[in-house]
Amino acid sequence: MKKILMVLSSQSTLLETNEPTGVWLSSFTDAYYEFFDTGYEVTLASPKGGHIPIDPTSEKLEYSTASTSRFLGDGVVKLELKNTWKLEEIPVSDYDAVFYADGHGAMFDLAHDAANAALVLAFFEAEKPVAMVGHGAASLIWAAELHPELLKGRRLTCFSNTEEALLKRHHHIPFELKDHLKAMGALYEKGIVPFTSFVVMDGILITGQNPASSQNVAQAVVNELEGQLV
Repeated sequence: MKKILMVLSSQSTLLETNEPTGVWLSSFTDAYYEFFDTGYEVTLASPKGGHIPIDPTSEKLEYSTASTSRFLGDGVVKLELKNTWKLEEIPVSDYDAVFYADGHGAMFDLAHDAANAALVLAFFEAEKPVAMVGHGAASLIWAAELHPELLKGRRLTCFSNTEEALLKRHHHIPFELKDHLKAMGALYEKGIVPFTSFVVMDGILITGQNPASSQNVAQAVVNELEGQLV
C-alpha cells in the first residue's frame, strides 16, 4: 500500500491581527479523499503536532465542495486533524510522497521550520513526489535557503498576488509568496482565471495554484506513483 504524508500548518492567526487562519479546508479534504479512495494510507503531520486549525472562511457554504461535505460527517478524519504527528517524528523512508495543503499559516511556520526543511530536502533527495497547493509552497523556502540550487530554473505555481488582493488578506501576510519564490530562482506560472484549478509539474515537484487545484494535484501524485502519464 502506498503511503502519503500530508503536512498542514499549525498557525492559527494572521500577522498583526487576531483574524483567524488555518488550513483551507477543501485544499485538505479534496486531496485527502482522493488519496484515501485510491487506497493509499494517509498520515497527517504539522510543526507542532496535535490540533490543526481550520480557516473559518473556508468552512463557509460558498467554498464547500463534495469533499468538505463528506468531511462534516467523517469523525475519523476529524479525530486525525486533532492528533497530527510532529514533523520531527516523521521518517521519510516510510512514505512514497508528501503533500502540503493550502493555508496562509504555512507562510508563518512551515516557511521557517527546520524540521520541515529537512523533510523537503529528504523527499527531493529520495526522488519522491513533493506536492504543494497554494500557500503550501512556502514550505520550500527554508529548504531553498539551505540549498540555493533547489528552486533555480524550476517551474512552479502558488497562490498569486492577484488572488491575495482579491481575498483581502495581503496586508496581513509576512511576504508575497510568488515574489519570494521568484527571487529564489523559481520560474513562476499561473492560470488565466483566479481561483480556478492550475497545476504545474516539474519532475517530482507538483504544485497547484490554489485550493481549486487540490484534487488535480493529488491525482497528479497518484499518476506519478502509479507510473501513468498525466
